[in-house]
Order: sequence, then structure tokens, then C-alpha cells
Amino acid sequence: MKFEEQIAEHERRKKEAMRMGGEKKLSKLREQGILNARERMDYLFNDGTFVESGLFATSFRPEKKDQTPADGKVTGFGKINGRDVCAIVNDFTVMGSSSSRTNSKKMAHMKSVAKKRGIPVVFLGESTGARMPDVMGADSMGGSSNPTQYQRMRENPWVSAVLGNCFGSSAWYASMSDFNVMKKGSIMAVSSPRLTSLATREQVDPEVLGGWKMHSETTGFADMVVETDEEAIDAIKTFLSYLPSNHNEAPPIAPVPKGSDEAIKNILELIPESNKSVYDVRKVIKAIVDKDSYFELKPKFGKTVVTSLARLNGKTVGVVANNPLMKGGALDADACDKVVSFLVLCDSYNIPLVFMVDQPGFLIGIEAEKKRMPGKVMNWMNALSLCTVPKISVILRKSYGQAFLNMGGGGNADETVAWWTADVSFMDPGSAVSIVYGVNEKDDPERFQELLTEMKKDTSAYDMAAVYGTQSVIDPRETRDYLIDMLDIHQMRLTNGIGQHLMRAWPTSY
Repeated sequence: MKFEEQIAEHERRKKEAMRMGGEKKLSKLREQGILNARERMDYLFNDGTFVESGLFATSFRPEKKDQTPADGKVTGFGKINGRDVCAIVNDFTVMGSSSSRTNSKKMAHMKSVAKKRGIPVVFLGESTGARMPDVMGADSMGGSSNPTQYQRMRENPWVSAVLGNCFGSSAWYASMSDFNVMKKGSIMAVSSPRLTSLATREQVDPEVLGGWKMHSETTGFADMVVETDEEAIDAIKTFLSYLPSNHNEAPPIAPVPKGSDEAIKNILELIPESNKSVYDVRKVIKAIVDKDSYFELKPKFGKTVVTSLARLNGKTVGVVANNPLMKGGALDADACDKVVSFLVLCDSYNIPLVFMVDQPGFLIGIEAEKKRMPGKVMNWMNALSLCTVPKISVILRKSYGQAFLNMGGGGNADETVAWWTADVSFMDPGSAVSIVYGVNEKDDPERFQELLTEMKKDTSAYDMAAVYGTQSVIDPRETRDYLIDMLDIHQMRLTNGIGQHLMRAWPTSY
């Protein structure tokens, strides 16, 4: 064949591979305002940086070759804000982006390259699950072996977006990712509502089975919920901006926005003078960290605690903060799971931790015990002890009981500092009066106040400082400068900012 003929043949094959599921399906997506797989890839990467891998891949079944451009998954490499990233984008217009022998090889190659070369992987998910009848029979089930297909040792960040129906492998990768954003209207589940209905012999509502409310409020699998494809991909880009490209790098440093020192001057206006009054700790965090750097994870899940990435003096930090606005800040089972997941994330990618403490203890009761509360409290303590990144704990107001230790007290942080509003004890002094003396405020207010004064002895920030339980007592308006100074002191100089990653094998979907 002559060169001219080869060129023409090459261009024909490229055009055929790029057509995806055909104009009819693509037009339907445009009408709905949904990006197709290649448009999503273009939106993800910096202009002109995408290099495709597997453009000419098709189904291994001869009769399906012409129906499977790129075999339903667009894969390749590109740059996000100048950094190299691997991406796997499911093309739902091609056989529902169902998993097959060929496209599974494409995915495996992307993950392998990303792991070996230390770059993040992005999964943009939609999938009907495994491709029938390709996977039916003993030949398919027993004919291949890949025991590490779903192994995660957190060498490099995995991030995902659930942008439609995600069943099977697309759900597996979303649940395993370090960050998962979910578009409203999308569904993530083990199997489709149709198959689930057949198995359970009951009609299944897709939203109830695996909608955004389920995964943002109940399971915690959704770290963020958005309205559009573009918002989901923007969230992925923002998340990656806080992280290094791999576990052997320190996080990137960003310029400090002008005015980042201003909000802290008015922080006293955000904290009620009465310890019994509630407030939103998110406003306090935003006043301390660099301007516009607050990036909250799982805001609708475990709401008594806030987990957020942010920056202090341009450097990435992870913030764990009790939120008195929800249940008075009492820590429940979901909050425990949320914090452990966040500790693993930060320690895996060398992100220092800041604890902001204002909690009355762990939520107790029959429901808490049903949710295995003792084990969750200890999982948190175990994870905290395994964190090798710097940990700074700031006691804002109350800190009682075992949760005092979980939030960094008792030597569980590298530095502990208290605001002069801090109150530390084994339990709330009012509750202690009722338990120890059987006196309550309603029945005998005078005696109750007398005993309460006794119970409140030696619980102040200065009492803590006197026994060196806290390294200092500071004015709340000094918090930003204190944290910047202490994080600088405790930076991991001897290892170039790299931790030991003792939790690299912690369950990824915990």
C-alpha cells in the first residue's frame, strides 16, 4: 500500500474511532446540556496537552468491533495546571461503557503508568457494569487472573466523578478514590435498579438505591455534590491543587492571597461569650486560613465535625474541627468514620493536620452502640497514632472526656494550644454534678450552682497550661500567626516533607 493510501486509511480509522456512539446519541447529550466523554476530557486538561492511549481499541469480539470505538473508554495523559495526570473517561454512548477485556486493559495500563511514574489518576464515571455476554461463563471468570486489580497503597492520588449511572467497576473506583464528586441525578450502586429489582422482587427507586442524597448524607461516599459536569471537573481540579502528584512529594505551595490576614482580626465576633451558645465553626476556619482557600469534604455527612483542606501561608493543611452548630459538636459514629477517612488522606499525601476543638464528648446511647461506637472511637485513635505528619491542636472552648484525646489532647498532637475561652475536663461539669451528687439544676438550683462551682475548679486554659497540658494560652486573634509559626517549626525537614505513610493499606472506602 502506498503512503497516500496509508494516510487516507489512517485518517479514516481515526475518524471512525472518534465518532463514539454516533451523532444521534451525541445530539441527545447536547440537548440535555451534558458533556460527552471527549468533551469531558477536553474540559479536564489544559488545552493541547491531551495524548490519547488506546484510540484504536475495540471489543475483542469480531462481531462487535465496528460498534465499539475506543471500546467505550477514553484514556490518556494530559496536564492540569501544568502537572501530568492520567485520565479514564467512560463513554456511555458506546455500549454503556460496560467493562470488557479490551477496555479493562486500557484502564490497567493507565493505573500502572500513574503508579510507576507518580502521577494522579482521574476517573470520570458512567457505566452499566460488566459487558454481557462477554463475561458470562467459566472461560471468562476463570480464564484471567489480576489479584491486585483493586489494590490501593496510596502511592498517587485517585479522584473520581460520578456523572451518570455508575454500576460495577465505575462504582468500585468511585468508592476507592481519595476524592469523589457526585452530580445530582446520577446513581452509584453495586448493580442497576433493574437488576436489583429482579434480585429483591421489589421495585427499586434509583435515587433511594444510590442517589446523591444517599451517598452525601448516609454513606459518605460523595465528598461533594454538584449540579453539572463542568462543576464536577472543576472540583477535581481544585482538589488536586492541594495535593502532591504522589506520596513521595510535599504538597504544592500557592501564592498567599492579599487580605488573608484581615479576617482573623474580627474572629471574636464569631465566637459567643457564653459556652452554651452555638456557632458555625466553618466561619472560624475561614477567618484563620488563607483567603478563599477553604475546601470542605463531606459537608452533608457526619455534620458534627468539619473536615476541610485549606492553606496557611500558601501551604496545604487539613483541618478537623468540631461544629457546635450540629448536636452541640457531640461526635457520632458518622463523624468518627469521616475523621478517620480524612486522617488517612492527609497522612498519605504529607498534609499537616490542624485540630480545632470544641466538643462535649462522643454521642452516647443505644443507637450509638448499635453503630459500633467503641470500635469507631478506637479506630480514630489508632489512625491518629499512625499519622506521621505534623499535628497541631487548638482548643477553642470545651473539650471533654475521651474525645479530648481523639482531638489531639493528651500528647496526641505535636503542639497543643488553648484559647483563653478553653474548658477541659473529664465531662461537662453540669453533667458531673448530676451524676456524682444526684442534684439537678431544675430541682435545686442553689445547691446545683454551689456544686457546679466545685466541679469547674481547675478546668480553665491556664490550669491546663500550669501542668503543661497545653504549650500555650493565646488570644484567638493570634491563631493564624501561631499556626503558621508552629507548622514551620514542625515541618518534616529530615525527610523533605515526606511522612512515613503507615496507613497506606488502610481500607480505601472506610
